[in-house]
Amino acid sequence: MRHLLLLLILFAFSNSSVAQTFEVGPFIGGANYIGDVGKSSFINPSTLVGGGIVKWNRSDRHSFRFSLLYAEIQADDAKSNEVRRQQRGYSFTNHIAEASLGLEFNFYSFDLHDAVPQSTPYLYTGISYFNTNHHYLSADHPNSGMLEPQGDNWSFAIPVIFGYKQTITPMIIGALEIGVRYSFTDNIDGSNPQELLGRRDPPREFGNTNTKDWYVFSGVSFTFTFGKKPCYCNI
Repeated sequence: MRHLLLLLILFAFSNSSVAQTFEVGPFIGGANYIGDVGKSSFINPSTLVGGGIVKWNRSDRHSFRFSLLYAEIQADDAKSNEVRRQQRGYSFTNHIAEASLGLEFNFYSFDLHDAVPQSTPYLYTGISYFNTNHHYLSADHPNSGMLEPQGDNWSFAIPVIFGYKQTITPMIIGALEIGVRYSFTDNIDGSNPQELLGRRDPPREFGNTNTKDWYVFSGVSFTFTFGKKPCYCNI
């Protein structure tokens, strides 16, 4: 993680500029979780995610980006395509409240002050900090215990987001993106109670405790631009 943050900082300041063009707007879409309960589909939006995005364009190729997003997530073994999970019958609901900061890189030049319509694919990464709930089985498995929420779980995640954006008007930019988050917790679904208890509890563990949970936010954003025309100059 230290190497990723260092790379972002070095890239961001490799081209100094006095850009003062900002973007701000809403994001809305669908969310899904990938872990030890329910479907294992990588991209399968099933619940809503919403929030806001702010960008500071440092050049026509990259910008700093900050976002606040909130989603309700759920998973049900009964909807899984794996027979073992269907027979087990676990399910849970949870939330994810995420703050993310990082760097967005445009594949092509994207000058907000150019009168010509602009469009480009882009890639975003950085660091996310999020809040969710720990979960814990109410009974020892293989009995069908219920996964019950057990208080706050604060953790980090690495986002990798691929998207496509284009100007709708000279002041409005629309974007479509799919973003996976590799989290540093394995207990969004309650499969690894050691994170909650501080000790192992094998009768309440299930799934693969050597892997972490993932979550995916897919959706659209509409950002409104403001600020002075930038001068992208190399020093």
